[in-house]
Amino acid sequence: MRRLTVLLAIAACAVSAQTKKILVMGAGPDVKEYQSASPKANVIPVTRENVMQEIADADGFIGTITPEMVRAGKKLRWTQIMSAGVENVLYKSGPDAAPNREFGAALRDSPIVLTNNQIVQGPEIADHALAMLLYLTRRLYDPAWTSPGRSPGQYPGIELRGRTAVVIGVGGIGTQISFRAWAFGMNVIGVDPEDIPFMPVIQRVVKPDQLNEVLPLADVVFISAPHTPKSHKMMGPAQFELMKKGSYFIAVSRGGIYDLPSLVKGLDSQTLAGAGVDVTDPEPLPKDNALWKFKNVVITPHIAGRSDKDHARMVGTIKDNIKRFAEDMPLINVVDKQKGY
Repeated sequence: MRRLTVLLAIAACAVSAQTKKILVMGAGPDVKEYQSASPKANVIPVTRENVMQEIADADGFIGTITPEMVRAGKKLRWTQIMSAGVENVLYKSGPDAAPNREFGAALRDSPIVLTNNQIVQGPEIADHALAMLLYLTRRLYDPAWTSPGRSPGQYPGIELRGRTAVVIGVGGIGTQISFRAWAFGMNVIGVDPEDIPFMPVIQRVVKPDQLNEVLPLADVVFISAPHTPKSHKMMGPAQFELMKKGSYFIAVSRGGIYDLPSLVKGLDSQTLAGAGVDVTDPEPLPKDNALWKFKNVVITPHIAGRSDKDHARMVGTIKDNIKRFAEDMPLINVVDKQKGY
């Protein structure tokens, strides 16, 4: 009997050694999906109240990890963030804080692999960006053209074919925007620090230090880049001054990439024909902010990534990574922690 007990204990230890403990913060009903990913994954839902007790011997963590969790998680080898943007775990101590490299140093300098949900929300966000542009170029905001009664004259709608779109950030979101802009007949110029593979929908890609060269060509500027110390306010006062009269500005990735007062100035001076922003800095946008006064501005509350299909893709990506991590396979959507994307 004693021998049997010893054998069972050894077997239990062997199984335990093969199983990886993965914590999930705020998973809700999705936790059952995650728990079914692999028999080698012990997926445990946690809350802010008990996460510090559980993380000491955890192998993985899904959610927005903090520096305190990183330091307490001595066994941690992987963390998955729910969003595409990773600035809140690598650089920022709050939603309105400027990037601060010291904040995320514990994670950035650790051996912990960081993965995200890049590309997953690309279709929705690109749809949203083009919807904003079309709302503006077709003047759907103007009651003169959307109310009952006789039209006031010649319709001033803008045709997109032959116009130039400058897409700042040609990653998962920017690529999807580029395809849609091209489908409307636009000439697309990408701005990205990486060497982007050739795509027939993009005429050319320039580095961020060449942004000022292409801005005067833009009929619309799309902001689809991640927020990092290098991209912070890259659309500043000087850049807005370079935009041509009658151009449009659309921001759908992060509000910290553009200077809000400069956007307001461009609209006030009527240099810009309109703007669409799903992201702002600060966020949410205060009710007394001057941006609300313009009828040719569309403001949405950071909802571009939401749709009837995005959640299933997000859960699927995370579930896939749980399986891969538990079974020692290469992870997908791995982030370069030094670059921030």
